[in-house]
Amino acid sequence: MDALSALLTGPRAQGAFLLRSVFDPPWSVRIADLAPLTLITVVRGDGWVVPDDGPPVPLGTGDLAVVRGPDPYTLADLPDRVPQLVVHPGQVSTTPDGAGMCETLDLGVRAWGPGGGTVLLSGTYQLRGEVSGRLLRALPPVLRLGADEWSSPLPALLEAEIGRDEPGQEAVLDRLLDLLLISALRSHFTRDAERAPAWYRAHADPVVGRALSLLHTDPARGWTVRDLAAGTGVSRAALARRFTELVGEPPMAYLTGWRLAQAADLLADPALTLDAVARRVGYGSGFALSAAFKRVRGVSPQQFRTGSAPTGVPTA
Repeated sequence: MDALSALLTGPRAQGAFLLRSVFDPPWSVRIADLAPLTLITVVRGDGWVVPDDGPPVPLGTGDLAVVRGPDPYTLADLPDRVPQLVVHPGQVSTTPDGAGMCETLDLGVRAWGPGGGTVLLSGTYQLRGEVSGRLLRALPPVLRLGADEWSSPLPALLEAEIGRDEPGQEAVLDRLLDLLLISALRSHFTRDAERAPAWYRAHADPVVGRALSLLHTDPARGWTVRDLAAGTGVSRAALARRFTELVGEPPMAYLTGWRLAQAADLLADPALTLDAVARRVGYGSGFALSAAFKRVRGVSPQQFRTGSAPTGVPTA
């Protein structure tokens, strides 16, 4: 299993929020829903993604934007347009002064908006843990793929499916959103290979790529450098040296980080006990996982799970 597949095989879209939005100028929507990740594709027209911290990003017909949360941002026809609507957590829409707007702008099944000139499709991962924190940290605040930089049948398929109200439709849309995200990330990392995370670039190396695949496929195994060297056909010294050179850290340090990243994602599921999470990621007990988690992340798994980490401690 390659690094990108591994990051997207665990927790993923579960009842994602998908919407077809239509606008006529002037329009501006403040997105303050605290979602970890949103994909936006322009079916018709143009607009801007305006992060609170960072330059405005233009979007045209056929372009795709991947917006990393949870920080707020604005979608508008012009980058300096004052917001007319605000989208809050739970996808509740109001005017800037708090008056409800959801029913007023409802256009039917997963359709919304006060116009018809510009048409956007958006898909929002609503919960922390649906997208790996390790992956989120590898993304810029706004990732833009221009229509001339990538080609995919998925936006058209998503547009065809988004307005349907049939049995199983939620699952269909969740999987389409996952596929669209994977397609976008592959295009992004290929286009900007020099700025792609080291674990992604290292996948192309015949030795280190094989070692990463072994670790990602079975992270719970009691791996040693000897085991990895045997699986890749090189000496322990050669593997350790090349792995550290390409990935930026030794194999066992990478494995620890990968296990804890998986544990952080799994902790988003309240049905899993700490011991169950520990077994899935290669720790013998919840106590052992807690010790490693707190040593590396500075917060206990329980604090992480409840969102009660001290200020300044990463929660993704």
